[in-house]
Amino acid sequence: MNAPDEPTTTYEQAREELADVVRRLEAGGLTLEESLTLWERGEELARVCQHWLDRARERLAAAAPGDAEEG
Repeated sequence: MNAPDEPTTTYEQAREELADVVRRLEAGGLTLEESLTLWERGEELARVCQHWLDRARERLAAAAPGDAEEG
């Protein structure tokens, strides 16, 4: 079960949709409103991807506690 603030979209889904958003923005031909809507969606997807990357880093750090004690 997901934590309350955990996204329901997987990293892979968010990354794929984000790549599509970028392609659509780069292709142009959109109205300003369409571009802004896509940009906002891209920002949201980037936050989802960052969330999952941060969680992965936390899990890796927890799996190697001896490394965290050094330094």
